[in-house]
Amino acid sequence: MAELSTLARPYAEAAFKRAKEVNGSKQWSESLTFLSLVIQDEALSIIVKNPRVGKQNTAQLIMDICQDQIHDEAKNLLKVLIENDKLPLLPQIAVMYEQYKADDEGYVNVDLYSAYSLTKAEQGKYVAMLEKLLNKKVSASVSVDKSLIGGILAKAGDKVIDGSIRGQLHQLAKRL
Repeated sequence: MAELSTLARPYAEAAFKRAKEVNGSKQWSESLTFLSLVIQDEALSIIVKNPRVGKQNTAQLIMDICQDQIHDEAKNLLKVLIENDKLPLLPQIAVMYEQYKADDEGYVNVDLYSAYSLTKAEQGKYVAMLEKLLNKKVSASVSVDKSLIGGILAKAGDKVIDGSIRGQLHQLAKRL
């Protein structure tokens, strides 16, 4: 995973820098998300990995799939990735781009896991607590993870805030 991040970083930084220059961060975000989803399709993945298909045919196939869903500069990025055999980096590039965008706009994307579904009020309480803790506006994505037993687990980039019962039991076991 670290290797993917290292390889994807220059592409994500370049895309973000270009998006800032042309005031097109939303357009880039949509294009990268769409491309990421296309590349992760199993049927397409088999075709792309086939060396008999060739780079030009791969590029044309993906361009045909995307048509008007991505803008011209994203198409150029796609061509560069195909030419340099870096197409598998697209999902990681999209994730890193979103992180750069969030940092620039002063918010952080947080994956919030709870053992049980949260009400809007509970979700708001946790978001407010995380905003205070992280000193940034929080955009939370809430998921249910029954293995937590109880409590909350929050992941914001490389930060993990574990307030779950499972985490507390794990810490207790380590101390014993």
